[in-house]
Amino acid sequence: MKIEVFSDFTCPFCYIGKRELERAIEIAGYKGQVEIEYKAYQIGQDTPKENAPTFYEGLATKYNATLDEVKGMTKGIAMRAADVGLRYDFGSMTTAHTEKAHRLAKWTQQFGKESAYTEALMAGYFVSGEDLNKDAFLLKVIAQLDLDIEEARVILASDDFSVALEQDRYDAQQLGVQSVPFFVFENRYGIKGAEPNEVFVRTLHQAAEIAGIQPTVELIGKGEAVCANGECKL
Repeated sequence: MKIEVFSDFTCPFCYIGKRELERAIEIAGYKGQVEIEYKAYQIGQDTPKENAPTFYEGLATKYNATLDEVKGMTKGIAMRAADVGLRYDFGSMTTAHTEKAHRLAKWTQQFGKESAYTEALMAGYFVSGEDLNKDAFLLKVIAQLDLDIEEARVILASDDFSVALEQDRYDAQQLGVQSVPFFVFENRYGIKGAEPNEVFVRTLHQAAEIAGIQPTVELIGKGEAVCANGECKL
C-alpha cells in the first residue's frame, strides 16, 4: 500500500499526524505492508534563515497577539501531542526555514532512511528545540543514520534536490493541497490534518482493498496453552 505524506518538519500537527498514522498501521494490521513517501511542503518559506524569531515570537507577530496569548494558543496543541505520546516544548523552539532540511531528506530517500530522518528532525525540533536550519544539527542526524557526512555537507552548500522540492510543490497543487499534514492513500483517498486514529484505521482498510492486501494477525503471548494434532500441552 502506498501512502504519500505532505508535511513540514516544523508543523506541530504533522508530527501528531505521523504518530496517528503509525499507530493506525499497527492497529489495522498492515505493519510491513505500507510504503510511506514524504513530500515537502514548506509552511514558512519567508522565515529568516539567520536570527529567526522564537516559536512564540513568530506566532505573536503572525496573529498580532501578546506572548501570553500565543502561549495559551499552544496549550491545546501540546495536549493533543501528549495524547499520542509526544511532549512538545514550545518554549525552546525557534522558527526555522526548512528548505535545506527538505533537500537533504530527498537525498536520504535513496538509502531508505527518509522515515528515520524525518522522525529525528521532528523530535529534535519539537522535543529538544533544535534549529533545523543549522548544518551542525542536520549533519549530526546524518551521522546517526550512518550516512556520508561529507556528501551531505556538499548537498547543504548547494541547491541539489531543489528540482525534487519543486516537483512536490507541483504535486501538491495538482491535488489541491493547501495545508498540512495531508495524507494520500493509494492515490485515491485523502486525509487532511491530524485526524483521530479511527479515521486513519478506516482509510487504511479502504486503501487496502484497492491495493489488494489483507491485514496480518499479530501474535500476542507465548502460545503455550494450546491443543494440536490430537494432543494438548498440559
